Amino acid sequence: MKNFLSDFACNVRSAIILAVSLVAALVIIDSYTWRLLSFPWTIPSSNIPPSFSKEISENTIASNNFSDLHARLVSPAEAEAAIAKAKAADGITDDDYSKFDGQGMQGIAPLPPSTEANSPRAQTVTGMPSPLSAEIPSPEYSEGLVSGTGEGSLQASHSNSLSQPPISQPPMSQPPTSNEMHSNTASIVENTSQTSKSSKDAQHSQTNLQKLESSLRRARMAIRRAVTGGGINAEPKLGSIDYEPVGELYRNAAIFRQSYHEMETHFKIYVYQEGEEPLVHSGPCKDIYAIEGRFIQELQGRNPFLTSDPEKAHAFFLPFSVAHMVSYLYSDNSKDMSPLKRVVRDYIDVVNLKYPYWNRSGGADHFMLTCHDWGPHVSRAHQDLSTNVIRVLCNANVSEGYIPYKDASLPEINLIGGHIPTELGGPSGPERQFLAFFAGGDHGPVRPVLFEFWKEKDSDVRVFQSLPPGVSYQDYMKKSKFCLCPGGYEVNSPRIVEAIYNDCVPVIIADSFVLPFSDILDWSTFSIHVLEKDIPSLKIILESVSMEKYLRMQDRVRQVQRHFLLNQPPKRYDVFHMILHSVWLRRLNILIRDY
Repeated sequence: MKNFLSDFACNVRSAIILAVSLVAALVIIDSYTWRLLSFPWTIPSSNIPPSFSKEISENTIASNNFSDLHARLVSPAEAEAAIAKAKAADGITDDDYSKFDGQGMQGIAPLPPSTEANSPRAQTVTGMPSPLSAEIPSPEYSEGLVSGTGEGSLQASHSNSLSQPPISQPPMSQPPTSNEMHSNTASIVENTSQTSKSSKDAQHSQTNLQKLESSLRRARMAIRRAVTGGGINAEPKLGSIDYEPVGELYRNAAIFRQSYHEMETHFKIYVYQEGEEPLVHSGPCKDIYAIEGRFIQELQGRNPFLTSDPEKAHAFFLPFSVAHMVSYLYSDNSKDMSPLKRVVRDYIDVVNLKYPYWNRSGGADHFMLTCHDWGPHVSRAHQDLSTNVIRVLCNANVSEGYIPYKDASLPEINLIGGHIPTELGGPSGPERQFLAFFAGGDHGPVRPVLFEFWKEKDSDVRVFQSLPPGVSYQDYMKKSKFCLCPGGYEVNSPRIVEAIYNDCVPVIIADSFVLPFSDILDWSTFSIHVLEKDIPSLKIILESVSMEKYLRMQDRVRQVQRHFLLNQPPKRYDVFHMILHSVWLRRLNILIRDY
């Protein structure tokens, strides 16, 4: 009997030691996956500190070079080097790492850093700035897949759960500075609990929220593997409308393919059913705000991304239409937005009281979409809406409170009469008669300057306030190499998409504008960005582009066209799916805790 007890005690002690060793190994290995994500996703420019991809230099902000605010993608060589360095530091073998890498990251969750100890389910994790103060629960941005202050790309995570009502705080009106972002960086503390249950029993004991977060962890791991060439392969089948993304058009085509695949496989959205048309569940489906109504319309019925069970939803859509609110509630020339704000505030109060999901995350896993210029202003009706919620906005102006790592830029598409354009494309560069073209009203801060220097003053740079009789706007676009896209009342313009539809290289003239899908698309490969102060030198800048370079850019304009097409029903990689992908990336940045 004594020998039996001795052997039993020895076996139990050995089992405990083995379990502790395994847990410790998993914690160490998991830290590599998080460390990898603190690396920039592209080779950093001289303006970007090399240590954190989310950090922005004062010089970049001062120069208004907002192309440097987007997510950055590392090269495979950099990713391999980062992994190797992390492994060597702690003595983990390649075999150990590869075994873990295939299993995902279930069961290992970062704890809140000490700076956010009073907010048990929300924190700011390594390198990501928090839009809220440390005294209230804030979104947790873990080093996942959407980076930094850019248009949310493949690098971040954003957790948020409220245990107390948020206090009032003014919305952020400027992009965070380098010092602000650096002060918010924190190291990740990994925690695991010893358990005698099998992994299968542990999985069954997970709550619905934990299961959702586990699926997002696996998606992050799959996208992370794509950095080192372990993702979905693709051949450039240009003859097919469904071909997979390849080429220099993308910041990193392999990561985009993998992320898109993970979105199609996992992403589920719950649309709140509260409210009645026309203010909710409806929107304009024609003319300049058409994208707002078309998107709301597509998130109805049997869309495969929808779920009728909110417990299975990764994201929650607030289906109100700001454009319709302006049409039905705003009194002309009153400058009074309070009726619009009251509707938005009341709607959020209703879903907050009826469902647990808003209060669980402070709205961080919710999103709204509007193309109206007043969208950012109306979103200030509720504190969490402006600081936590994913706002998908046409008016993506960083000088007016747009937060690039949290919000998403929406392309403005003018559907004249509600008709989807069918006459796409245009002649090649040498066949185009004019250097540049613009026609539009004289309003906003940029256009008066453009008219002062170029309105009907140059036979090669065709700038009009009103087109001459008998001349077609679309014909002019097809006859011009470059199509000028200055901001109007706001930074956004439907001319960007119109230029793309007509194979005309867009020229962006809006300093504070975060371009649509710029977490995925490398806009520098198919467009020209002219600073507002350089408008007098516009012709010199455009003439400096060689025909060889222009033809390359025009080819990419043709390639990117499908990402801006409205299809009914939607098709893979079209504008509807690109909008969803922008939301998906930001949801990957959100880690919601269930305590």
